[in-house]
Amino acid sequence: MLPRKLCYHPCKVAERVKGKARRAPKKTPRKTTAPKSQSGPELVIITGLSGSGKASALKAFEDLGYYCVDNLPVDLIPRFAELAVQSAEIRRTALVVDVREGSKLERLPTIVKSVKRLIPTMVIFLEATDSSLLRRYSETRRPHPFGADTPVRSSLGAERRHLKPIRAIADWVIDTSKFNVHELRAHLTERFQKKSSDKNLLVSCVSFGFKHGVPDDTDLVFDVRFLPNPHFVPEFRPLTGRDPRVAKYIRSFPQTQEFINRISDLLIYLLPHYVREGKSYLTISFGCTGGQHRSVMIAEDVSKLLRKAGYRVKVVHRDSP
Repeated sequence: MLPRKLCYHPCKVAERVKGKARRAPKKTPRKTTAPKSQSGPELVIITGLSGSGKASALKAFEDLGYYCVDNLPVDLIPRFAELAVQSAEIRRTALVVDVREGSKLERLPTIVKSVKRLIPTMVIFLEATDSSLLRRYSETRRPHPFGADTPVRSSLGAERRHLKPIRAIADWVIDTSKFNVHELRAHLTERFQKKSSDKNLLVSCVSFGFKHGVPDDTDLVFDVRFLPNPHFVPEFRPLTGRDPRVAKYIRSFPQTQEFINRISDLLIYLLPHYVREGKSYLTISFGCTGGQHRSVMIAEDVSKLLRKAGYRVKVVHRDSP
């Protein structure tokens, strides 16, 4: 349920001093504008021409950690902004508003002006040339929001005229004519990504056994069956690679530490490049025969080095009890 509308009531206090009424000094109202800091609330409003990439832009903001809403009615934007100001969990928010809103979209400039007094707000307007938009409509075969009975070229002209007042209030106008989906994403990420946000990539280190099959959702697979197998040491057979004795046995071979160091260095080099290509999570799988000893130990050690490098890492032992 949406919170009640914020309001401020200055206090008026009267007290009697020596038989006379005296007003207390007026308190200065607190500003409702959020402090300018990385942790403060933030609102991004994405609008623009149909087919210019608003859905892709919203997806980019979602992957950057923004709370995103598509096609929010303009009348709800002020309450949405209030929710962002009050919430301790929802700080960075983004929403799409476009011609699907109909005639109510004409109120957007006035609404944006009032919302900016409450929360730091940026309006992004996406557009493209008619030739680019016509090509995109031809490729997707989707009708223009103004209706399938009207030629797309005519609808684009009408939409441009309809959105002209909104374009005039935009803080950032982006021409996406020469952008593909990945380039648009990179363009937005470069502007809105926090300095340390490349380390927000979630890395999953998975151990598995080849005899049970390679994980379906893996991005990178490393085969560690070249390492001596603790399975053939009777006292280690019932244990796993998380047992200190088993881990010490596997590390006793020089190729083990060299492999861990080389793979970790490779991954630390690769991860920022995956981020720039739009990856928000990456699954790295290490496989041995049964998925109980070598792969478990390697996944644990590599994950520790990635955490030390500043990445968010979770470890999953798929085939280990």
